[in-house]
Amino acid sequence: MGVYTFENEYTSEIPPPRLFKAFVLDADNLIPKIAPQAIKHAEILEGDGGPGTIKKITFGEGSQYGYVKHKIDSVDEANYSYAYTLIEGDALTDTIEKVSYETKLVASGSGSIIKSISHYHTKGDVEIKEEHVMAGKEKAHGLFKLIESYLKGHPDAYN
Repeated sequence: MGVYTFENEYTSEIPPPRLFKAFVLDADNLIPKIAPQAIKHAEILEGDGGPGTIKKITFGEGSQYGYVKHKIDSVDEANYSYAYTLIEGDALTDTIEKVSYETKLVASGSGSIIKSISHYHTKGDVEIKEEHVMAGKEKAHGLFKLIESYLKGHPDAYN
């Protein structure tokens, strides 16, 4: 088994407290509302929303995938960080055992820097190259931009 790590960094005009509330704490409600083609719904299967919680995310009809299950590893509201692991679903291939994600929002001027790290845990001697994960990164960035646009258009939301 190998572990391949990829890092991304994005910027946003939205400050960390507001962005964290929308992007992390209420994403299960907000994303299906603003992007039902991407995510149809999210449901908690086990837990209370904190570490150890298992969520099932059902993708919209425009997606190439049906569903995934996430296990929440940590939620740190004070430091605007969140970590979860993709543990099941058709987004995992026969070569990937799991994918762990870490996200941290850092204040930058009046906005945020979003730092994201992905750890791909492979089965056997499979090698994961960054170009293989680019499509997923682009979809995630597109979803983030939708949330950011929503917050810009709704200045009173998530304050």
